[in-house]
Amino acid sequence: MSPKMQEFLDREREKNKKNRIKNKPIVFMTYVMVLTFIAMFSYLIYFMVKDSETVVANTSNKRQDSFVKFVKRGDIVSSDGEVLATTEVDEEGNEIRRYPYEGLFAHTVGYNSYGRAGLELSENFDLMRSHVNVMSKVSNDLGDDKNPGDTVVTTLNLKMQQAAAEGLGSAKGAVVALDASTGKILVMYSSPTFNPNDIDNVWASVHSEEGSSSTVLLNRATQGLYAPGSTFKVITAMEYIKEHPDYESYTHNCGGSDIFNSVSIRCSNNNAHGELDLKGSLARSCNTSFANIGVNEIDPDKLNGMANSLLYNGKLPYDGDYSKSQFLLTGDSNPSEIPQTVIGQGNTLVTPLHNALIMQAIANGGTMMRPMMVERLENADGAVLQTNKPKAYGKVLEPDLTQKIIPMLQEVCMSGTASEYMAGKPYSVAGKTGTAEYDNNGNCNSWFVGFTNVESPDIVVSVVVEDYTTNQISGTSVASRVMDAYYSE
Repeated sequence: MSPKMQEFLDREREKNKKNRIKNKPIVFMTYVMVLTFIAMFSYLIYFMVKDSETVVANTSNKRQDSFVKFVKRGDIVSSDGEVLATTEVDEEGNEIRRYPYEGLFAHTVGYNSYGRAGLELSENFDLMRSHVNVMSKVSNDLGDDKNPGDTVVTTLNLKMQQAAAEGLGSAKGAVVALDASTGKILVMYSSPTFNPNDIDNVWASVHSEEGSSSTVLLNRATQGLYAPGSTFKVITAMEYIKEHPDYESYTHNCGGSDIFNSVSIRCSNNNAHGELDLKGSLARSCNTSFANIGVNEIDPDKLNGMANSLLYNGKLPYDGDYSKSQFLLTGDSNPSEIPQTVIGQGNTLVTPLHNALIMQAIANGGTMMRPMMVERLENADGAVLQTNKPKAYGKVLEPDLTQKIIPMLQEVCMSGTASEYMAGKPYSVAGKTGTAEYDNNGNCNSWFVGFTNVESPDIVVSVVVEDYTTNQISGTSVASRVMDAYYSE
């Protein structure tokens, strides 16, 4: 090869080398653009297949409102097939949402106006979809008729809900009943209630100057915060058991009243319970015994940990609106706060739903289930479209701890403070009563939380009755009616 040819080839190689260096950013950007396009296209496919319905189903998505042009809103029914909400069409073709049981399910089923509430809100997307067969859709489209929306089948039980309402009567309060092993919500009742068929007038009333203090729209079962009273002693007792393997040897001599950390603590009516072990202390709801445990026998930080593990101060595994329960006692708290806090007074607050979940975890060997209110979806012809399966939230208590506390809870119902209504039933009951003062005048709310069929638990019931001092309706009496309704089916 001649020198000139070699020189030419060398120049070309050098030129190509420089060009490659110059082109590197262009090649890099080309790869980036291609990969970005592939990623965007892949996500678009994924969204259309996987996430599109989730986005549309979001309760904040206004696109759902456009469905009303093509679909007549579906029904909401109870677990036993009773229609709780339906859409009727008058002679002029106007659609009217009707609630056959008026105020009985008002806070759970909700209403379909003013932003919606309850199941009408959370299940709006499914109620406004239609999965009737193709022939029916074609016929409706040709006739310019709307397609019937799908049906939401709830876990709610009509007979038990009626028993809860009858038990509370005109008293304010709330009732929650869960299936012990699955977390299905059988009852969720709040009093006072309202008639969703008359929601226009109800709405106007609560937003008027005269009705501005009304709490009729508040779902006390999930949003009402109450001092747990003696129902909290169950948690105090479990913490004592954890810290004291010899818990069965505990003794306390109750004289009816005593002073702990400069705080006067008295038992109900100043009753002197005498010599008590831990089971007797819980059965008779002895305030001085539990104040003694809180002040002298357990670590406040560990009690705080126990409360937090049971979801105090945290989020509940519940999709609806709820208020967060609170437990503030720690090792840094003023010692004078301990005696009242460990017996369920002080700054501790809990909702009836949360109290039910704690008892459900005890009944279920320490596993808390996610509460669910929708059993399945059906089309207008009754064909099942989707069935919701129970889901566990997780293990919140050690199984052996639940087995140690359950016999004590059963004693509460056999010979203790709940025995008037719970002893002698054809089924066994374990639970705890509570009388929680809400002012400085001795006025009280009444609690009961417990479960039935102790060996293989069936249902959990949580009840709070406001102003027991005046109306004398106890939480235990209401819970008894709900339990009896379950077994009468």
